[in-house]
Amino acid sequence: MESSEEENDGVPVNHVPKELSRLASNGTKFIDEVLNGQNERCMENFRMDKHVFYKLCDILQAKGLLRHTNRIKIEEQLAIFMFIIGHNLRTRAVQELFRYSGETISRHFNNVLNAIMSMSLDFFQPPGSDIPSEIFEDPRFYPYFKDCVGAIDGIYVPVTVGVDEQGPFRNKNGLLSQNILAACSFDLKFHYVLAGWEGSATDLQVFNSAITRRNRLQVPEGKYYIVDNKYPNVPGFIAPYSSIPYHSKEFPSGYHPQDASELFNQRHSLLRNVTDRTFGALKERFPILMSAPSYPLQTQVKLVVAACALHNYIHREKPDDWIFKMYEDTSFPLEESIPPLEMEIQPKADVETQTQLSDHTFDAEEIALASQLRDSIATEMWNDFINDFPPV
Repeated sequence: MESSEEENDGVPVNHVPKELSRLASNGTKFIDEVLNGQNERCMENFRMDKHVFYKLCDILQAKGLLRHTNRIKIEEQLAIFMFIIGHNLRTRAVQELFRYSGETISRHFNNVLNAIMSMSLDFFQPPGSDIPSEIFEDPRFYPYFKDCVGAIDGIYVPVTVGVDEQGPFRNKNGLLSQNILAACSFDLKFHYVLAGWEGSATDLQVFNSAITRRNRLQVPEGKYYIVDNKYPNVPGFIAPYSSIPYHSKEFPSGYHPQDASELFNQRHSLLRNVTDRTFGALKERFPILMSAPSYPLQTQVKLVVAACALHNYIHREKPDDWIFKMYEDTSFPLEESIPPLEMEIQPKADVETQTQLSDHTFDAEEIALASQLRDSIATEMWNDFINDFPPV
């Protein structure tokens, strides 16, 4: 689906940085001032540290994905893109601030988006064989979850579609959205993202698509992800016990688990909250994901993928920037306004809207083995708990 310049002029305004709203000359001068100024200005305006910004420009140029033009250097092209997704600005607002035509802003926005998409797979790394330090160093989780490589959840991201297309995109709350699935590492990175499913699609449909499609979610041999009770307890994916309290708010303050299944669910929930924190950091950096931008649907899907790819890139280069620091603490209060996020990474920016479900079934023996694994973890955890009363 091609994106027209006119359609791209519709991202709802979030806020314009105060210093940019007072810009008197032009965007080129402003960008030079930011990049030659304090690092905090670059972080605020372009959503990443200066050395991270410059390195990304070098990568895009070296790969031949972006080039300087007679009027606009790569640094300014990237800055325009980051302004729009990092401050939720309309093309018209950016046009006025940078003193370029709407066509110029839209063209460079799409060029940068497609460039990020072209190399997005470079920023998504599958889990390794090592035990995550977040598990290994915490007696609540080790050795019980030693084979866990991450957590999976989904989120609804607001979407704008034509009146004739709105039905399938309405989620269970009646809001227009994409249903997105993501696999997260315990250090706030994305292993995998599947975007583009309609909001009315069930979580199980999206999950089945993620594990059966050509570019499917890969789980290393002998490893697993933890998932919540929206998903099945099957090989490679461990869900909590059903009909047992799960989320921390379901347990009274100071409550002590009464059996193995309650203890398992309590610690499973604590470990799985990394998805909330990862999504929180993503939305904090790129608030465009909190709105329904009036871009073509294909562009809206690409934006989810590109934002997650940039999130991973920034984490790789600067894992202790202030946004990541804010969300790395497991006790950080989290908003619950937006469900988790899903999307799929397709090579060559081949992102598609999915409407067909690929059936995937596990036989009875596989399901029984997955259940036995969960029981063995819960039993070992409970035996240690009643003997030693480690922290919960």
